[in-house]
Amino acid sequence: MHRAVVKAFGNPPETAERLAPAEGEVVLRVTATALGFVDGLIVQGKYQLKPDLPYVPGGEIAGVVVDVGEGVRGITTGSRVAVWQFGGGLAEYAVAKAEDVIALPDGIDDGVAACALVDYLTAHYALFVRGRLSPGETVLVLGAAGGVGQAAVQLASSKSARVLAVVSSQDKAARVFELGATETIELKPDGPALRDQLRAMAVDGSIDVIVDPVGGATSEAAFRSLDKGGRHLVVGFASGTIPKLPTNLALLKSASLIGVDVRHFFGAHKKEALAAAGALFQQFANKSLQPVAYIEHSLDEAQQAFAMLAERSRLGKVLVMP
Repeated sequence: MHRAVVKAFGNPPETAERLAPAEGEVVLRVTATALGFVDGLIVQGKYQLKPDLPYVPGGEIAGVVVDVGEGVRGITTGSRVAVWQFGGGLAEYAVAKAEDVIALPDGIDDGVAACALVDYLTAHYALFVRGRLSPGETVLVLGAAGGVGQAAVQLASSKSARVLAVVSSQDKAARVFELGATETIELKPDGPALRDQLRAMAVDGSIDVIVDPVGGATSEAAFRSLDKGGRHLVVGFASGTIPKLPTNLALLKSASLIGVDVRHFFGAHKKEALAAAGALFQQFANKSLQPVAYIEHSLDEAQQAFAMLAERSRLGKVLVMP
């Protein structure tokens, strides 16, 4: 079996036996594995959870079931499925817990499914479970051209929200407009500050929900722009900096700072999370959601795929297809 293996943190994956399922497991022939921000941290040993080595990266997996273990019910060989787990995807075959796999409907591409799985489930959990988004509310999406950002733009728009999308280039602005953004805000190092642009747009103080996968300097400016009772959803820190927010702002705004940990959603509310992911896949299949953009690499190009994760100009998910 061909696979990419991390033998030491900080070293590139190396290429390395068909797997056999234990009780309650299935074996997948991997058709697509998407990589995200966390994967880049894991292979460098910088993530909060460090896997035992050797480690096969890639946890956002689509594939076809080729073998089932004892006790598995309702899953047969030949089934197309997706699964989210802690690694194993950069290989020709992967083992997964049967209870975690999600059936893929006809009409959704395996690459789209892999790319959508975590980002769209995160955006769904953020907006509709943690953020309690209502139709007609105004949503500010930071890092709107990233994976979670694009998902948030499209899902919020589908619920008739007014979506303000923060991007860093005209190409990215064009993409989020395609996904349903109402207006875009282009942030450049030498350009107007976020708060100034929100004031110029007459939306400062009228934003109901912020989706923030970025952190850094923009977080406080965004929080200050919330309406009374607004919700700031903390998804991650792609900027590399964790902001220090003055807590008096929450008091003055009667606003909420809300953590969005999709791993908790999946772990503590697995039935609801799997149902939500399945419903999202169906929306892609019936064309009510646009396909996810991705940049494709082969398994032999795993090192280049990880390098692509660091490209700030990248527009689309990084996908590895054996």
